Amino acid sequence: MATDLNEYVINADEVLSRAKERGESELLISKKKEALDKIETLEMPKPDKTKINRWDFFTNSKPVVDSDVYGSLEELPESVKNLLDKEHTKNIYVQHNNTPAYLQVSDELLDQGVIVENIIEASENHRELVEKYFMTEGVKIDEHKLAAYHAAMLNGGLFVYIPKNVQVKDPVQMVVLHDDESASLFNHVLIVADEGSELTYVENYLSTVEHSNEQFNIISEVIAKDNAKITYGAVDFLPEGFTGYNNRRGVAGRDAYIDWALGQMNDSNVIIDNTTYLMGDNSKSDLKTVVVGRGEQILNFTSQIIHYGKDSEGHILKHGVMKDSATSIFNGIGYIKHGASRSDAQQESRVLMLSERARGDANPILLIDEDDVTAGHAASVGRVDPLQMFYLMSRGISRREAERLVIHGFLDPVVRALPIESVKNQLRDVIELKVLSK
Repeated sequence: MATDLNEYVINADEVLSRAKERGESELLISKKKEALDKIETLEMPKPDKTKINRWDFFTNSKPVVDSDVYGSLEELPESVKNLLDKEHTKNIYVQHNNTPAYLQVSDELLDQGVIVENIIEASENHRELVEKYFMTEGVKIDEHKLAAYHAAMLNGGLFVYIPKNVQVKDPVQMVVLHDDESASLFNHVLIVADEGSELTYVENYLSTVEHSNEQFNIISEVIAKDNAKITYGAVDFLPEGFTGYNNRRGVAGRDAYIDWALGQMNDSNVIIDNTTYLMGDNSKSDLKTVVVGRGEQILNFTSQIIHYGKDSEGHILKHGVMKDSATSIFNGIGYIKHGASRSDAQQESRVLMLSERARGDANPILLIDEDDVTAGHAASVGRVDPLQMFYLMSRGISRREAERLVIHGFLDPVVRALPIESVKNQLRDVIELKVLSK
């Protein structure tokens, strides 16, 4: 197994041959060629206070796993059906390992020109749109080695386009079911909300295997044009053994709003980058993240909102719970660029540790290049409040149940922000599993 990343050599001919055999579009193949040409000269990302030189991001035994497809909602596995809101099952995409397995889009959306397609087909069917936004405004192919590797190995994902002034009433939901331990996930999600449009999007990464030695390298690019609004909810729950890189990147135009609610519950070692660029005047983003780490996990989170537009607002809220020997780094960055006058950057990072061996670092960072602004931060790392425990136990509640209630209360500000009830319930169930299991 490769452990020295600088010595790992990618077989470009093999990557391109597989892409052609799979029938990928000329656009994707050209992007893969671009990535392969650059990858050897690019550096790895350098997450703060986390050494990743021995993390295996590259060894990949089987980059594409073909799996079952489904002809109807009734055929979906119960684990997937449980994630679907009974009242909002009109717009659904299911990916089974690396296979586009099920798609349902309402006639109403299709009549309005909304596009919901797997990223590989969309790059052929809607080449101009995909080419305009794919790794051009959000994440760049040459940003670092992992971004280029993602582009080269892309094997799944989704493209969503909302035309001008279209408000999508029912959410678009993607569920990625991972049930083959040999399947890697190099998903790319590209969401574009054109001027004046509105979308609620929810995604779930769910694995039914206990361990995998593969990789996930997932990038989401979320583009909100002028006066557009995107609500993005997600719950990630991938197994131990994966090596993970997850980059969710937002770009907001004038008067645009991107609202993130992320439940990041993976059991693997992972680097996570959530960055939003507030490019337009009066643009806004809320980034809410909840995390639970257990075992010997190493988790590194960078949450950034970078202000370019005047009167822009960015709020970061991160709550994490660490147990066993899990280690987490929470870096929260509010960056107000010169010219972004009257902007407001706020953040709060709090980590609750349930074990003496667990470690959590919360690092609030404010970078201000403008005078007329508002900015603030709060950060704390500690254990369960003994006064809260005493109060609950004095009412006859057991210690285990009291701790459970405190933890759910601590994490609930993010859980409540998820836009679909079934996904809220999934996140609460995962929190219950991860926090209370021995």
